Amino acid sequence: MPSPVPHCCWPAARRSASRPSPFPAPAPAPLMAEIGKRFEARHPGMRVDVQSGGTSRGIQDVRGGLASIGMVSRALNPDERDLSPFLIANDGITMIVHADNPLDGISSAQVVGLYTGRLGDWGELGGQPGRVVKVHKAEGRSTLELFLKHFGLDNAAVQPDLVIGDNQQGIKSVAGNPLTIGYVSIGSAEYEARQGVPIKLLALDGQAASTEALLSGSYPLSRELNLVVRGEPDANIRALLAFAQSSEVADLVAQHAFIPAPRR
Repeated sequence: MPSPVPHCCWPAARRSASRPSPFPAPAPAPLMAEIGKRFEARHPGMRVDVQSGGTSRGIQDVRGGLASIGMVSRALNPDERDLSPFLIANDGITMIVHADNPLDGISSAQVVGLYTGRLGDWGELGGQPGRVVKVHKAEGRSTLELFLKHFGLDNAAVQPDLVIGDNQQGIKSVAGNPLTIGYVSIGSAEYEARQGVPIKLLALDGQAASTEALLSGSYPLSRELNLVVRGEPDANIRALLAFAQSSEVADLVAQHAFIPAPRR
């Protein structure tokens, strides 16, 4: 009988299984959990464990030998060339507000103004008067890295009202308060909105935040979703990596509102 897949680490949500080590997961944690379930069904006796922690943890755990696979919700940086990436999907980052918020779009200048404290009331953005509650991401999250880079912000200059970890926390925070704004994965936001969660994806600088806009290349804030390994993976890990990139999971990628990578 095949042995369990060891050390499957990916940086947001955890799905426990028998013995294998964690697979920390960021934006696509629910997607990876589904891929893991299907992989287990195809390979009796093998187990995949998905555990949360963020992109930084995924990299650290792989480098430290605590996990065989990590997830990085962005392209690798030059100082991460000791890792090998396996692209499984593409995604973007969107600003979100409560579904009852009358705003449909926001400019980059307005985002910078809000998060640095120069703007603070919805009335200044064309909405109903009320103090804007700003949700920000914690250190170690790739969503934070891309947000800061795209808007040219120094994290020390950001003045958040609430700092959260994964996308689900951000979505829950915005859905629970009509005065809140945050930023999360486009795929996660579209998926939750389809399930009836009361959030709205804001157009950015006139470009709709959607999987369609990502596909067309018109949306400016996009990113890769990668699995990463260090060194030469064993046969079990290679099988999981190949499966996660295969056409056998394309339907799962689409269900979670991510853009499929070229499939094998």
